[in-house]
Amino acid sequence: MNDNVAAIRNLAGLATPMALRVAVTLGLPDRLRGDGAAVEQIATELDVSSVALELLLGHLAALEIIERASTGYRTTDYGAALCRDADNGLVNLLHLDMAGGRADLAFVELLHSVTTGEAGYARRYGQDFWADLAGYPNLRASFDQQMTDRFREQIPRIVAGYGWGRFSTIVDVGGGHGTLLAAILAAHPGMCGHLVDLEPTAAEAGSTFSAHHVGDRARVSAGSFFDPLPQRAQAYLLCDILHDWDDEHAHRILGRCVEAVHPTGRILVIEPVGGRRANTEFDLAMLVIFGGRERRVDEFRALASAHGLALETVIDLTEQRCLLEFRLTATT
Repeated sequence: MNDNVAAIRNLAGLATPMALRVAVTLGLPDRLRGDGAAVEQIATELDVSSVALELLLGHLAALEIIERASTGYRTTDYGAALCRDADNGLVNLLHLDMAGGRADLAFVELLHSVTTGEAGYARRYGQDFWADLAGYPNLRASFDQQMTDRFREQIPRIVAGYGWGRFSTIVDVGGGHGTLLAAILAAHPGMCGHLVDLEPTAAEAGSTFSAHHVGDRARVSAGSFFDPLPQRAQAYLLCDILHDWDDEHAHRILGRCVEAVHPTGRILVIEPVGGRRANTEFDLAMLVIFGGRERRVDEFRALASAHGLALETVIDLTEQRCLLEFRLTATT
């Protein structure tokens, strides 16, 4: 087999990504820490086939996630990154019963998504991603935590990379647990913020604001960004929101922001931008899970112009995300 064929086969293989997901779902990295354990013992504890489990463990050993020991198998230092207390977000992304891991399996419907332009998630699970979250509290909780984890390292740069202090009031639309808004308010004592998200996500934001000592300047409202938003703030922030939606729904979200914003205010969009800060793999994930995409600057401009918005500036905040600032064209 020539090198090109071998490389492509390696890229196309499903065994390794699924082995990692199954290992995390079964809790193997945690269970095999320390001295480890024998295959038969683990199989009995988990009520799985010992023969099949040994095949899985053999591949995980080849990947150096675990290693053979006198006791059977044990987790390596490398594999410890897949333990729950590693606090790096990997368990949430890989566990098949959590929002991230469950969503990734929609990739089996990628052909459907490419053929139709629609999400593959509903085709696999019978309802769209958001309906799944609404129906299963454990998925909602894991998704909210995933959103918090993915921003944690980037928040300082997002806060430092833009002049937030020019606004006295800001509405974080779909702001999750409020970690970004709390950091912005903490850095700018003269600002007041208002976060809007669905229950029970919104309820957690209050605790975040208290922990950051900005509770006296931050309000929380439970609601949808498809419904009317708090009125006449100077800025409306959409962080990792629009790429989760097709154009029809993105127009509805922007429309709500436009009807609420102060005439001289700004609408701020933070997310990966196609051709600039977007990852092609993540772009496909947006398609197959949500029916969305990482829009290019010209696509954002066209989307916004339908609502009387002009693109004022684009700022590269991090390696993954840009900020696009829009103003009403009726203002100067």
